[in-house]
Amino acid sequence: MTTEPPLLLALDLAGTFAFALNGALTAVRAVRLDIIGVLTLGMITALGGGVIRDVLIGAVPPATFRDWRYLALALGGGLVAFALSRWLGRLETPIIVFDAIGLSTFAVIGASKALGFGLGIGPAVMLGAVTAVGGGTIRDTLLGRVPTVLRSELYAIPALIGAGLTVAALRFEVYGLAAALGAAAACFVVRMLGVRFNLNAPYPPGTTGT
Repeated sequence: MTTEPPLLLALDLAGTFAFALNGALTAVRAVRLDIIGVLTLGMITALGGGVIRDVLIGAVPPATFRDWRYLALALGGGLVAFALSRWLGRLETPIIVFDAIGLSTFAVIGASKALGFGLGIGPAVMLGAVTAVGGGTIRDTLLGRVPTVLRSELYAIPALIGAGLTVAALRFEVYGLAAALGAAAACFVVRMLGVRFNLNAPYPPGTTGT
């Protein structure tokens, strides 16, 4: 079981559910899939990044398979999306908000866990971001499209900011609940600004985003 502070754990679990909901809804909207396909993509979105991180740092079996709550929430999110997909479109804004919460907490927890396993600053920041965006990237790849993280709005950048602030706090030995929440808040604010104002990372000169 995880030993994260209760508030961060609660946000982490909420983010897991929201990611599963978001991933399953993406599957429902993108292609015609049966219940197995929808649940699979929802669970991959919610759990994929954490599994990648844990395998890379040698924390096996991954936390996903040692704490039943993550699997249960990922499955629950997928089931909700499947059963209520006709009406959940009306809740797009709350889902985006919870998705941003998940992105933020996953980036912070991923970076702190990677650094705790002895990785350097750069790899820890990178794995924090991977924890946050990895599941969605796998989902989009399975759906046969360029991952959202590579082409629209601010997504990877907020995750890198949250992970970077987490690593800095740990290096300066000021990491605690307040620092973790501050790093998560910074990630959340940047992500929501990207959504609100349709901001994107720079494109190559002479090209425009679509």
